[in-house]
Amino acid sequence: MIDPREFLRQLFDCAVREASPANKLSTYLPAPPRGRTVVLGAGKAAGAMAHALEDHWPTDAPLSGLVVTRYGHTPCREVKSAARVHVIEASHPVPDEAGLAAAERMLALAGTLTADDLVIVLISGGGSALLTLPAEGLDFADKQRINRELLNSGADIAEMNCVRKHLSRIKGGRLAAACAPARIVTLAISDVPGDDVSVIASGPTVPDATTCADALAILRRYDIAVPPDIRARLESGALETPKPGDVLFKGHEVHLIAAPWQSLQAAAQMARAAGLSAYILSDEIEGESREVGKVHAALARSVAHHGEPFAKPCVLLSGGETTVTVRPPPAGAPRGRGGRAGEFCLGLALALQGQPGVWALAADTDGIDGVEDNAGAFVTPDTLVRAASAGHKVADHLDRNDAYGYFDAIGDLVISGPTFTNVNDFRAILVL
Repeated sequence: MIDPREFLRQLFDCAVREASPANKLSTYLPAPPRGRTVVLGAGKAAGAMAHALEDHWPTDAPLSGLVVTRYGHTPCREVKSAARVHVIEASHPVPDEAGLAAAERMLALAGTLTADDLVIVLISGGGSALLTLPAEGLDFADKQRINRELLNSGADIAEMNCVRKHLSRIKGGRLAAACAPARIVTLAISDVPGDDVSVIASGPTVPDATTCADALAILRRYDIAVPPDIRARLESGALETPKPGDVLFKGHEVHLIAAPWQSLQAAAQMARAAGLSAYILSDEIEGESREVGKVHAALARSVAHHGEPFAKPCVLLSGGETTVTVRPPPAGAPRGRGGRAGEFCLGLALALQGQPGVWALAADTDGIDGVEDNAGAFVTPDTLVRAASAGHKVADHLDRNDAYGYFDAIGDLVISGPTFTNVNDFRAILVL
């Protein structure tokens, strides 16, 4: 007999394990060069990636460098020797001075490289905020404000990172330019729909096909102001990024070592081993979190009522990166707390209306939903009843984007702590 909550949590843990740098990175390591090997990197998995690299790098081969990860996202380990790659922690999702200092150090180190040297760049989701270095003339406070407004606007990850690239001295291929003439091998963990490496962490070492005009259009679409001189430089193309076909990238390698689809496949295999049918809907689902929740609820209800398009018992799996448009709270109401996974669960619970036989878990595979201490939340057939008994209405919490408060009140937060990887949203709906 399956315990639905325990089983859903096991599927989540399985998906996370599949994306662990310790299990993936060594396969893609290049041979040591004639010169130095320098490691640079950014993202929520950067600390774990750096540790995995050190564990598999020849002890007699020179190795140095630094990576930046989110506060609290450096895994503990039994150190066999002095660390050769320095792990720095900084703020995410809004950048801070620690991330700024790390980016400045990386550019300074890049300027010392020669053609005999090798740069291994470790990239994962979250790197866009962690690796921050404003374009010349852009005040750091303005950079933080623009980043915060993008996060609250409902813009998708590709749109946000297009703007970030064009307002940066290190993103959008510019780190690769700074490392020339050294050879670069980029190892990436994807957290973006479609696994486009130019979007992961805003692609610091790969060509950028987006333009200044694209960035301006996005800023206009979401009504985000930039200083007049920066707008003028965008309009003139002065802040353009290196493009595909640029000789700058000749001889460089890029390897995707973990991606959402692989984690969803691992969870599906686990479900099938338990005797359940498992269906991966997509690893590229985007859109407003609450609306995506409603669509998933409609599908789950169809399975429960009609056995279509899938027969129960089954598990429906999906990934991608949804968005949350943060709304001002109603007058007199406290500002809400929560992230994409929790908001998905609010929309799902509201649309399911207590559908018997349907349980769900949605969580961010980095272990942090937004800026809270939970990865996501559970939805059960009695979610609405239990919450109502505790004085909480799902519609009220949706009005103020307060998924955390809703699911915390009924003990249905998913708490994992930082997972030291990131392949973005994970959703599993169990229909029995």
